[in-house]
Amino acid sequence: MREALKDANVSQETSVPVIKARSGRREKEWPRPADCRVVTIANQKGGVGKTTSSVNLAASLAMHGAQVLVVDLDPQGNASTALGVEHHAEIPSIYDVLIEDMPLADIVVPAADIPNLFCAPATLNLAGAEIELVSKVARESRLRRALDSYDTDKFDYVLIDCPPSLGLLTVNALVGGDELLIPIQCEYYALEGLGQLIRTVDLVKAHLNPRLNVSTILLTMYDARTRLAAQVADDVREHFGDVVLNTVIPRSVRVSEAPSYGQSVMTYDPGSSGALAYSEAASEIAHRGAAQ
Repeated sequence: MREALKDANVSQETSVPVIKARSGRREKEWPRPADCRVVTIANQKGGVGKTTSSVNLAASLAMHGAQVLVVDLDPQGNASTALGVEHHAEIPSIYDVLIEDMPLADIVVPAADIPNLFCAPATLNLAGAEIELVSKVARESRLRRALDSYDTDKFDYVLIDCPPSLGLLTVNALVGGDELLIPIQCEYYALEGLGQLIRTVDLVKAHLNPRLNVSTILLTMYDARTRLAAQVADDVREHFGDVVLNTVIPRSVRVSEAPSYGQSVMTYDPGSSGALAYSEAASEIAHRGAAQ
């Protein structure tokens, strides 16, 4: 494995070593930020682990004492499903907030099974929101306005899960967030299209949200059996430096199974390599934020 991955906490289900446990994960409660951290989780490439990361990082943070809100901006509603939250067409959802100006407080519901964790669900109605937003006033900042009108101070983290595109929903998420977390899968073409995302971020910073910064890169779907995974991880670390988390998320069957039971992997199989990896990644995020 390359020098750049020497200190990475890599776990995998197909190999003997699991994550090296650090004190951060064993602590009952992790440091909580002084102010609410609004983190957008985006990458226009599909299948990189955006929703999986949103749900499991949120669950892990909530299980260690933080108050967490997940805003589901993906019309597929997979984050809502994984958190055990109803999101059929009649449910008040983030669509009503963006299009009908419904207060965010009217749609936020607690997630199943995990105290301190809440969700603003998405419904299929959101699929038409891209078109409907075009004619709206301040169409790029409607989520930001909703968050500003909501009492986010009662939360430590707001995680915004984005669709796999750079349309108006993702732009709303970038304008609404203060930090950007980019999941990158350890596979060929991992950096494909990433330049376009960074350019979009730069445009948003210049014109709509100067607070936005790329705070975290999370390497996902790491397969320790392949050289390619190590090579991609090495390239990402060389390019992005310290914003890349030390923890790497392995390929994990349990992570994939959990949403079909309406759960995160943190409750579905807390001893699995995927759950341990996401717990370690969440610990890094919490401790890095406290150190700033």
